[in-house]
Amino acid sequence: HALTRPPELEGEATGRAAKLTEMANGQLYVVHVTCADAVEKITEARNKGVDIWGETCPQYLVLDQSYLEKPHFEGSKYVWSPPLREKKNQEVLWNALKMGQLQTVGSDQCSFDFKGQKDLGRDDFTKIPNGGPTIEDRMSIVFSEGVKKGRITLNQFVDVTSTRAAKLFGLFPKKGTIAVGSDADIVIFDPEAERTLSVDTHHMAVDYNAFEGMEITGEPVSVLSRGEFVIKNKQFVGEAGKGQFLKRAKYNADLKSASGKKLPV
Repeated sequence: HALTRPPELEGEATGRAAKLTEMANGQLYVVHVTCADAVEKITEARNKGVDIWGETCPQYLVLDQSYLEKPHFEGSKYVWSPPLREKKNQEVLWNALKMGQLQTVGSDQCSFDFKGQKDLGRDDFTKIPNGGPTIEDRMSIVFSEGVKKGRITLNQFVDVTSTRAAKLFGLFPKKGTIAVGSDADIVIFDPEAERTLSVDTHHMAVDYNAFEGMEITGEPVSVLSRGEFVIKNKQFVGEAGKGQFLKRAKYNADLKSASGKKLPV
């Protein structure tokens, strides 16, 4: 899988998309950035004032392409597109988040069971469904590997996991901040909680955990939506029918000045 989608092609495609964005005087949000090649193209474009933003995901920050080599077809659990890269790219991605060259950490959540779905590709790797379960552990991984290890600050953690996305997708200040007039969407997070990620303890409806056995520090304990608990002391207490439609505002052109800030390549 990784051999058919090398980092050079990701970099080339990112650079081409950035060039078209520049020509059209448009905006570009590059999802699932995995490698130094793509980070370089995004940074070059931003340094020229192109309105371009970059997202990476937790699997690219902590896993590498060696997971694809796991025996007994276990490697199929780690088939994402773009694929996992060589380990050296991880620090490039962390540094890009720190320096503002990448601005958000998404999840690329797309769960498939290993049994009955991923293993459909046993005789043909092109039939392996792409994607994996990441959404439940996203915040903990970024905090544990980012903040706790000094790669990003606590404020940057909040920005790349929440505030920046709300601004980019027209939901700020209703979402993405704690302020008068904003929705009281609050995560109560224990920064010292230690646990081991595992399929045996996660809540996702999938038969494996992509980060199985990983030791992390920090976890969400309670979650409030518009001031009401939906998770309380790690137990779901939400009620059906409580959601509200969110009409997003148009892309905020004022953000362009931030994306055009000169940054080191």
